[in-house]
Amino acid sequence: PKSVVFGGAPRLRVSSQSLKRAWRESEAFERSLKNCLGYRTKRIGERIYDKVLSWKKDEEEATTITRAMVGVLGENAEGEDEKLWTEQLVFISPKEERIILNFAASERKNEDQNALSKAQKALNETDKKKKRSLRRELRERLLNRRDPAADIAMFGRMLADDPKFNREAAVQVAHAITTHRAVAEDDYYTAVDDLKSRDEPEDAGAGFVGVQEFGAGIFYLYVCVDCELLLRNLDDTQSVRDASLAALVEAAATVGPRGKQASFASHARALYVLGEKGAAQPRSLAAAFLKSISGGDHGKLSVEALESFRDRLDTAYGPCADGRYTMNCITGAGTLAGLIEFAVG
Repeated sequence: PKSVVFGGAPRLRVSSQSLKRAWRESEAFERSLKNCLGYRTKRIGERIYDKVLSWKKDEEEATTITRAMVGVLGENAEGEDEKLWTEQLVFISPKEERIILNFAASERKNEDQNALSKAQKALNETDKKKKRSLRRELRERLLNRRDPAADIAMFGRMLADDPKFNREAAVQVAHAITTHRAVAEDDYYTAVDDLKSRDEPEDAGAGFVGVQEFGAGIFYLYVCVDCELLLRNLDDTQSVRDASLAALVEAAATVGPRGKQASFASHARALYVLGEKGAAQPRSLAAAFLKSISGGDHGKLSVEALESFRDRLDTAYGPCADGRYTMNCITGAGTLAGLIEFAVG
């Protein structure tokens, strides 16, 4: 578990990175966004290699062609076991993968020798400026600035050496923090050796001893979506935008990081969700918990503190949203289906 000091008090924290990873891998995303999800990898070259080898048959030549194509996407890794990899992770959309594999097939048909020779020249070029120029020319053909890849549109992509192909994230996710004071606990545990005799003089039954940290609490999570940017990132594909919003809302309410699930069975669902939409400047409500919640029902008190702070902000700044929808499992108000309909509509 991670931690943070907020409002002068220690809190537990769940990183936004781990949350987004869990959402991207969730059934909600797979069900709603099948065939619209990319993947972040260093190993795109392994797929290219299989495609090239299927017709080239010569492993050394297939490796040379693959490394040239991989070098267009990013710096080539140099390790012997990683020679088909990029040095850094690259976020690839399904449409881009099809383009890349078609590019590999085009060389077989002698349709694109010029492009391949440029890729190989870029691989061997020592002048960094010339190498960058050659790569950029070929990236224009292989990578998209906009396409229906939902997770790239939501969470963004960065190519450090070529910002032209970056995508600004349409979804901002804050680190989740507890609304109350909380610290990680130490869990001393053992693994029992079933065949170890109790008559043995030391550590009867124990085959392993260890310590791990754990913690629990009521977490506040803030997510902000730029719906117009999301639609632009998706090349104005409205149906995928709507499916993306639906999947995001469902995942954020029902899915958490999967680490240590076998030990802690952490399958919690949000007990309260406040949905807001409109054209006003976004604002987090984290400051509702600058004074940590204490005593009584932490869930009920956290909801009351959040709603009270929201109302005070509205009084001070004017209405901060054009519409709102609340799902409150404590009082029984609202449903997940209603929340998704509100977000998509």
